[in-house]
Amino acid sequence: MSRGVFAFRPAALRERAVGEIHARPYALITVPRVIFQLAFLTDSEPDQDHDIVKRLSQSSGSPPPSHETNHHAISWGQGTLRWERHTEFSTYFWDSPAPEKFGAEIPVHPFGDGFSQPGPFISGIRLEIRPDTEETQKDLAVFDRTSLCRSDLRSGEATILTDFRPDGDGLTKILVIDRGLSDSSRGALVQKLLDIETYRTLAMMALPLAQSLSPEIRRIEASLTALTQRMKQHARDEADQLLAEITRLAAELEANAAMSLYRFGASRAYYEIVQERIRALAETATSGSESLGTFLERRLAPAMRTCQSVEERQANLSRKLARATSLLRSWIDVELEQINMTLLNSMDRRAKMQLRLQQTVEGLSVAAISYYVVGLIGYVAKGVHLFGIEFGSEIVTAISVPFVILGISLIVRNIRHRHSEEDDTQ
Repeated sequence: MSRGVFAFRPAALRERAVGEIHARPYALITVPRVIFQLAFLTDSEPDQDHDIVKRLSQSSGSPPPSHETNHHAISWGQGTLRWERHTEFSTYFWDSPAPEKFGAEIPVHPFGDGFSQPGPFISGIRLEIRPDTEETQKDLAVFDRTSLCRSDLRSGEATILTDFRPDGDGLTKILVIDRGLSDSSRGALVQKLLDIETYRTLAMMALPLAQSLSPEIRRIEASLTALTQRMKQHARDEADQLLAEITRLAAELEANAAMSLYRFGASRAYYEIVQERIRALAETATSGSESLGTFLERRLAPAMRTCQSVEERQANLSRKLARATSLLRSWIDVELEQINMTLLNSMDRRAKMQLRLQQTVEGLSVAAISYYVVGLIGYVAKGVHLFGIEFGSEIVTAISVPFVILGISLIVRNIRHRHSEEDDTQ
């Protein structure tokens, strides 16, 4: 085997599959540092999202990304602006040296007046990494004590603090007190915390939908209960009307289920990502405070169970409606079979009557035709004497009667048999 480049023809999706493994490398983050990440829903307008990244690239003198690219980095100020497109949302990440005081204003950043949001805003995070100093300890006063979460990581190498409450700019503030993390460890920790905040917001988006669907499901359940009670007493008399009402309820339920199917499925996936990131933190709670995992589990888990309950109620109600519909259709089919049986019996009686009428008509037609034929023979017999032949015309006419009747009968029977054979072959 010759040495050199292996010039094999690659599979169609190999490049994307291999590249996806390295699509989200951890940023190497120094201390002190401030990180902003904004998330926007962009599934309905992906082109607008791409155009914004293109304009940001051009304004900073960087080459714009290709239309198929889902990740792009731009040098901006003293940090890097990183854009990433996900299934239904996009994130904009920017880091910069931290200000002197925690939460202080950053005068220059890429999200100012010149920035156009690519879609509805869903998540905003301001994360600061600072060394463990007396000044940093004083910064803890900015958090709401009633919902403060505090966790230690890596045997005390870092402490995380947040209250998950948006500030005046709509950003959730997170403080990481660094006691000796490496640049790569800081980057990995920052990515986990950003994912937790972003995906927990996305997971909770299904809760308002579940709450709005719950009254609709209760209404359909109550209507189905009333209909099944009517079915017990008036199923045969009102089968068509009951079937129409159940079909209408099933259509309403399926419309709601189709509307919520993606949202509930996405929320489950986002919730699993949050749980996975929390487990990866390997945090330990500090005395007098909840850990991030405990706080989020106590609030996220009931919301996710509510969404799961609504989804299961939809599925169970759909099966009940299908069974009620099947039962009504069975009753309707039985009624139709009885009607068809009555109709077939009526048709059979009519066919028998028609056959008897036909046989009567055939007998009368033989008599009528024979009468006319015998009359013709009588006229012929009377006119033969004009040619010099003398015999009694009455005798000829009388003798011809049985032969004419027999001949006409055979002809009519022949015609009837021929028609029967043609009907059998068709």
